[in-house]
Amino acid sequence: MEETIGKKVNDERAQEAIATGATRVATACPFCFIMLDDGVKGAGKDETEVRVADISIHLLDALENPTTAPSQG
Repeated sequence: MEETIGKKVNDERAQEAIATGATRVATACPFCFIMLDDGVKGAGKDETEVRVADISIHLLDALENPTTAPSQG
């Protein structure tokens, strides 16, 4: 259902995630993935800046490319 008043929820949540400085956003829900991915793209962020993906995809990336995985800090 489309919102008609105020900011869209997906845009609000995506802006909150972007504001953290994160370069990756993990989801475990297909609906949340679509919502956040659309919001991040709507904010003008490219996948190289902020990558939204299922948590299993982020895990696979970290296992396959341990040197390029973001460090914890």
